[in-house]
Amino acid sequence: MGTHGWAYRRRQPEGTVLYEAVRDNLATLLAEASEVGRGLPRYVERDFARYLECGVLAHGFARVRCESCKDELLVAFSCKGRGVCPSCNAKRAHVTAVHLVEQVLPHVPYRQWTLSFPHRVRWVLLKDVGLLSDVLTVFLRAVFALQRRRARRQGLRGGQAGAVSFIQFFGSCRS
Repeated sequence: MGTHGWAYRRRQPEGTVLYEAVRDNLATLLAEASEVGRGLPRYVERDFARYLECGVLAHGFARVRCESCKDELLVAFSCKGRGVCPSCNAKRAHVTAVHLVEQVLPHVPYRQWTLSFPHRVRWVLLKDVGLLSDVLTVFLRAVFALQRRRARRQGLRGGQAGAVSFIQFFGSCRS
């Protein structure tokens, strides 16, 4: 235990259910996807392969040494992926949030809005980036208009609205 009351503990992705499921079934998924059509996009295959190496010491690590106590530990390399790896996704979300709060956004109240669609519409938007951009633009215009109306009712004029948008495609398997 360090002087600050905490100690580094290596995460062990190879012991998780997700890791085991990907490791045990990736080859079958890739084979079946190629039988059905052209297979999965290369970036998807690459993300899965990198995920299987992420956080596993056997796939690379850095040796870190504390100058004050001379303790050493091994820190496994991460995949820095965006698609599969929950650890790297969480890290990216945290780093992005800190950057926005500390460097970009003014210190004013915020409101979070979420727009979701039925599965069939999600697939259409996923395939047509231009349509997705148009839908986001219409949604933001509606939210900004609502915020301006609310501000006017409270006697506030000349306020500005802004947005930071993150687009995610996820949901349950049910259609």
